[in-house]
Amino acid sequence: MIIQVKNKEQLNICLEIIRSSFITVAGEFGLTENNCPSHTAFITMDKLKMQFDDGRPMFLFYQGDIPVGYFSLAKCSDEEWELNNLAVLSEYRHLGIGKSMVNYAVKMVESYGGNKISIGIIEENTKLKDWYLKLGFNHILTRKFEHLPFTVGFMEINI
Repeated sequence: MIIQVKNKEQLNICLEIIRSSFITVAGEFGLTENNCPSHTAFITMDKLKMQFDDGRPMFLFYQGDIPVGYFSLAKCSDEEWELNNLAVLSEYRHLGIGKSMVNYAVKMVESYGGNKISIGIIEENTKLKDWYLKLGFNHILTRKFEHLPFTVGFMEINI
């Protein structure tokens, strides 16, 4: 079951899922709060509240009564939305939850009148890149940012 986050009290659940999920990625790529403080593994409650207050649609995925996944959407234009912070707790990965959340994000963007979803990922995370390619995303750009110790790969899907 996927529910939209409707109140700030739910943000604590979102924060825990995001941090717990992305810390495995941070560990895999040697990211720390010192060398990459802006990485999602180190997101703060203040930043999450700011996204909520800005009206960003946020969603929780429940496996039974247990919240195990999260994602948000950010409007780039009337046609394009960005999928952010897609997260699944490590013990619930490889069960189709991520795919279900992407499919739900597609339905939501369509309901908002959009026709494209974009994402940014760690380019060197070839497993994740391949997964998004299998879901129909296209790799469109690779970019190196001075403040990040990795390359960012940009992908999109037309819906």
